[in-house]
Amino acid sequence: MRIARIAHPGGVAFVHVQGEGADLVAAEVADHPFGTPTFTGKKWPMADVRVLAPILPSKVIGVELNYADRARELGRDVPAEPAIFLKPSTAVAGSGAAIRIPTGESTVEFGGGLAVVIGQPCRDVPVARARDVVLGYTIVNDVTAAGQLRGQFDGQLARAKGHDSFCPLGPWIRTDADPTDLDLRTEVDGEVKQDASTAQLVHEVPELVAWVSAVMTLLPGDVILTGTPAGVGPVLAGQTVSVSVDGLGTLTNPVAAR
Repeated sequence: MRIARIAHPGGVAFVHVQGEGADLVAAEVADHPFGTPTFTGKKWPMADVRVLAPILPSKVIGVELNYADRARELGRDVPAEPAIFLKPSTAVAGSGAAIRIPTGESTVEFGGGLAVVIGQPCRDVPVARARDVVLGYTIVNDVTAAGQLRGQFDGQLARAKGHDSFCPLGPWIRTDADPTDLDLRTEVDGEVKQDASTAQLVHEVPELVAWVSAVMTLLPGDVILTGTPAGVGPVLAGQTVSVSVDGLGTLTNPVAAR
């Protein structure tokens, strides 16, 4: 199932995206997408609605250096344990929304990746049960104001990654995806910048869910970012970034000055 969140003429709704290609239809889900969904009977062509971020999490937990080639790119060692950071919920944006470059910031970088959406309240989840608490998977662009790191990589992550619009998610959540070996590709104005597979993750999804839930309670809709591979680079106002993950679709965002 593909779960999206849309703005339609009557308001905002969670929907089940049905069909393929140009014939996609949004079927409204009653209340929320967690558990077994029920439907209101209302439907709209996807071409007639605006796609929003598929979920509004209470928190977004990022994982740094979870691809070995990205660690090498930065001249850093791969952490023996997941290295996590937080993005505020206000950083979340949907597909099509602009990534806004902060005033005075010269270097803003893209970072395509796979995101895990939690489906139920949980704490201290064993690795063997991690998939049971996952609603599904979506695509993320983990945007970073690289100039604000100022050589203090660990101490300034929250600032550099926490700006409004720095966590595009979407276009929807795929509940039946297998995250173990999905092709991931990031393009800037059509030029491929990142080309990898989730099979290259150092710490896989079950380990990440277990690790994070041992630190904090995870709530329905919370999002874990699994990391970004090598090829991270700058974007400028006027460019467009697209992140594609096999089976999940494409997350596309223009870049603009704040």
